[in-house]
Amino acid sequence: MYVVTGGAGFIGSNVLAALEKSGLGPLVVVDRLRDGSKWRNIAKRELFDIVAPESLATFLETHNSDIKAIIHMGAISATTETDADLIVRSNFQLSIMLWDWCTVNETPLIYASSAATYGDGQAGFDDVSGCDDLKKFQPLNAYGWSKHLFDRRIARMIENDEPRPPQWAGLKFFNVFGPNEYHKGRMQSVVSQLHPRAIQGDPAVLFRSHNPKYQDGGQLRDFVWVGDCVDMILWLLDHPDTSGLFNCGTGKARSFADLTQAVYQAVGMEAAIEFIDTPIDIRDKYQYFTEAHMDKIRSAGFNVPATSLEDGVKNYVTNYLSKDDPYR
Repeated sequence: MYVVTGGAGFIGSNVLAALEKSGLGPLVVVDRLRDGSKWRNIAKRELFDIVAPESLATFLETHNSDIKAIIHMGAISATTETDADLIVRSNFQLSIMLWDWCTVNETPLIYASSAATYGDGQAGFDDVSGCDDLKKFQPLNAYGWSKHLFDRRIARMIENDEPRPPQWAGLKFFNVFGPNEYHKGRMQSVVSQLHPRAIQGDPAVLFRSHNPKYQDGGQLRDFVWVGDCVDMILWLLDHPDTSGLFNCGTGKARSFADLTQAVYQAVGMEAAIEFIDTPIDIRDKYQYFTEAHMDKIRSAGFNVPATSLEDGVKNYVTNYLSKDDPYR
């Protein structure tokens, strides 16, 4: 049995699809579906159970001998969320509970960290895991801070040689795009947000740069196809001797102008761009450059090539966004 927290969310539902395709299961989703369309992310899956987060501890104790791994993708992931108490409960305390449970029950734990832990990037993007090394990163929002808080807690336990799961891996996801992100609203990838304008022949709308080092549209991010993230998770499950904190990106920063060109090219249109001011509520927390350093996971043996921006966007547009049923 594989338990995927946040299993009805974006990355989690893609993990479920890959586990099912690989013949792994039974599959358990831990999530809240509420009254939107999020349920459609898991509508094609054969599931053993769907568990509310508040019922997770009871479920784990009932099935403790059946669980082969926990893939913990569940979190308050909106970078604009300001309720820090809610974020701590969801992103830190739940993660600690799962760490402790996996330790006692000798169960592998793979969890979602985030590139938001790197803050403005001034301290670099090396996926270091020592306590002193992690101190230098200063996240720009409560979401990034909560992920960093857990990474630092784990680092301290590892340095103190405290008990731990037989395998643990934290993945610092960069700018992930792909199917099943449609419920995220404003937090959807730029690919998903640009596609409707591209097919109508309207100009793309991007944030203006408020940093003199970057031209409008020249802001740089490590855009990573969700399938590459899933490949890394499956590889980790196949390599139980590999543990640590790892970046999950392509290793190559690309501009928003490049991304826009790829979307419009995928629908056979010429790209035109209009710029608007970055909203005040995120302007001082905006990352102008991110780029995953991938040497650590490559050195561990993960050698699946990263999908190029153009190929990832074409796949997403052609096989999902342009279909009547865009769900994986």
